[in-house]
Amino acid sequence: MTPAPPVGVGQPVVVTQPVVVTLSHRLGAVLPASAAGLLREGTPLHADTDVPVELAQLCGAHPVGDAGQGLLLTMDPSTGAAARWVATGAAVLTTPEPRGVALLDAVAVMDRLRSPGGCPWDAEQTHRSLMPYLIEETYELYQALEDSDTGALREELGDVLLQVLFHARVAQETSEGFDIDAVATGLVAKLVTRHPHVFAGSEKVRTAAEQEIRWEQLKRTEKRRESSVDGVALTQPAVALAAKLVSRVTKAALPADLLPGADGGADGGIGASLFALSAAAKLAGADPEAALRYVARRFADDVRAAERSARAAGLDPKALTPQQWREHWPA
Repeated sequence: MTPAPPVGVGQPVVVTQPVVVTLSHRLGAVLPASAAGLLREGTPLHADTDVPVELAQLCGAHPVGDAGQGLLLTMDPSTGAAARWVATGAAVLTTPEPRGVALLDAVAVMDRLRSPGGCPWDAEQTHRSLMPYLIEETYELYQALEDSDTGALREELGDVLLQVLFHARVAQETSEGFDIDAVATGLVAKLVTRHPHVFAGSEKVRTAAEQEIRWEQLKRTEKRRESSVDGVALTQPAVALAAKLVSRVTKAALPADLLPGADGGADGGIGASLFALSAAAKLAGADPEAALRYVARRFADDVRAAERSARAAGLDPKALTPQQWREHWPA
């Protein structure tokens, strides 16, 4: 007999035929709404042999035995009693999983790695020992974005997510006392609070520029910052740091002539001149860090191309003269 097609979530199920309910490996005892409705009507509930005993008991299900009517819980409708039920015409309900549910798998893997019997290296890591990896993975993600490499982007996002999971797990095991759920809860609260025009409807924001200004205002109030430059990460690359400072003070209406290097760098040397260039780029709407990185990466590519050309001509790339560099430099 041809198996009955899966029943959509929320569709009514007529209890004239057995029903197989496929549970989610991630969500445990969560049942689709249609199955819950049948249970309220007193439909008998059974559990196939692939359902963990604890889970079956939590659902209030009985061993399947020779039963062929009612609801049958299973982890895989293609095996065991579930397969026989489906072959004889049972309807199939599938427990829906919300978007993002795979994050639960990532949390579970991290828990396993840090738990007794897991990975010795992972178990030894601390916030401080993980710091270099956070910087490294962030830059690799940045490069994937620069290169518009979709495959690398997906992988590097995962590597950055790993750092978040790692630090949250370490915090959970220490006196800091928070876990990944606290991290996510805090993020949700922050996003909701800083978007009142979306979630509260208490104000209107018409443009992205308006939202950027409003975000900074809300953040400053929330964190009780006394200065417009409080909270700027001073460890970021110098060009990016200069651009961020300029962005902050511009929103605070600081006159441009008070920026370092505004006098042409005469009063601060090369540092002031570099700051002035970064400020000019930021004020013009450009990203000076990205612009400098583009030129630096293009220069590195040109160096490699010249070295390859010289090597192909029988020269030692490590011993080129200035003239040979010019002869093999890309046009």
